[in-house]
Amino acid sequence: MIRPRLLAAALAAMAFHAPAAVADPIESACVASGRAAASRTLCACIQAAADATLTGGDQRRAARFFRDPHAAQDVRMSTSNADNAFWDRYRAFGALAADRCG
Repeated sequence: MIRPRLLAAALAAMAFHAPAAVADPIESACVASGRAAASRTLCACIQAAADATLTGGDQRRAARFFRDPHAAQDVRMSTSNADNAFWDRYRAFGALAADRCG
């Protein structure tokens, strides 16, 4: 028989392990991209670079670029101060990912 406290502890532990799509948006988008070079190891490395340079919101926004590369071009060409600030952070992320992940 499963003790109620043990069951509650197990359920609580599961709640802290969010699905990868929520917890690691860049890695999930990278893996789901279907690109030949998108190995779990490479995508995890890219996620680590994102963790070092981008906020969670920035990561979710950047993850969309894997599905819709044109969205990145729209942000890059935007005249919005917020988009320009995001693009600066995104470029720093890209440079770090290229340096660390090859």
